[in-house]
Amino acid sequence: MLISNFIDLFMESAPWMMLGLLIAGLIKECIPADFLARHLGGKGFKTTIKAAFIGAPLPLCSCGVIPAALGLRRNGASKSATTAFLVATPETGVDSVSVSYALLGPFMAIIRPIAAIVSAIVAGLLVGKEEQFYEQHKADGHAQKPSKTSCCASEKAAVVTEPAKSSCCASEKSSAVTEPAKSSCCASEKASSASDSVPSSCCESEKITTAEPVVKHKSILSKLSSGVTFAATDLVRDISVWLLIGLFFAALVKTYVATDFLAQWGDSIWAMLVMVLISVPMYICATASTPIAAGLLMSGISPGAVLVFMMAGPATNVATLGVVYKELGNRALVAYLVGVIGMSLVFGALTNYLVAVYGFQVAPLSAMDHQLLPSWITIGSSVLLAVLMVKVFWQKAQQRIFS
Repeated sequence: MLISNFIDLFMESAPWMMLGLLIAGLIKECIPADFLARHLGGKGFKTTIKAAFIGAPLPLCSCGVIPAALGLRRNGASKSATTAFLVATPETGVDSVSVSYALLGPFMAIIRPIAAIVSAIVAGLLVGKEEQFYEQHKADGHAQKPSKTSCCASEKAAVVTEPAKSSCCASEKSSAVTEPAKSSCCASEKASSASDSVPSSCCESEKITTAEPVVKHKSILSKLSSGVTFAATDLVRDISVWLLIGLFFAALVKTYVATDFLAQWGDSIWAMLVMVLISVPMYICATASTPIAAGLLMSGISPGAVLVFMMAGPATNVATLGVVYKELGNRALVAYLVGVIGMSLVFGALTNYLVAVYGFQVAPLSAMDHQLLPSWITIGSSVLLAVLMVKVFWQKAQQRIFS
């Protein structure tokens, strides 16, 4: 019975899993390497919203989003934009939405990405408010300190009072023709900087930049091939273990746990808080958390508590919290937790309300009264997904043996 339930769940999720993997691979391949840094490398409310919407469909799990978020931060992204990207990306994605549709129904497949984007925006704005408060406090502290005088002060003041010049090249040319070399206490610094191997002017750096070769764009077929390869190798390797664990847990609950075991307190706030406590230490991605959530739903947990688990689990694992503390600070960590957990509870309560009032059905597609896909698609997708997983496990075993 356990094996039969496991196979049934695997076959239910396989077609949607393959569709999600394909779309995720194409998104990964079609987005340019500098796209995120170009659009998210700044501050402001719009940047935070863009970070949430850009991060939501990306195929990055809890482990993959950390280096991506650090790269954004190194390229000048604000704390709020970095936080929004760090929350939205692991909480949802095209692959997890497709699996949610198969295992939890269309209602959860819709509300899950909406909740992820809103929680990412709220967490980002809270962290941004903390950043603004810190910068204002720091500026007020500096304003109270007396300014230091030096022999370079007059030079700096003169530079400030000069009118804006049309370009850095024009200023260098005019100064080279009309002004003799100045001697000051800063002369040694200028001389040392001029002797370095770094280009001596911004014009030289511009010439070097323009001399760089132009990168050729890939063809559509090449992108399609690369995206499919990425989905069949990297993405399958990242999610296989946790996906199988989640499906086994769901089959275990479906086989041995009575449906009304947790129903007596499954729709209360305590169930949601328990889901928060369970999900915080877990290191799990959005896709792999879906079958676990399906198992919790079968055991009697309310749809709202299940949504709390799927939101808080991928976004609040120990590794992510450690990165937030190290890169953004302890106050930002508090704002991050308040935004993620608070919005998870809000959307959990909203989900229970919508299900109770409007009668939305939250159940696997197999529990409904119709077969959505032909049997040959279900069987073929299951076999293909199983072959890809076996290939990944075989490669991992070979690496361990010969390493």
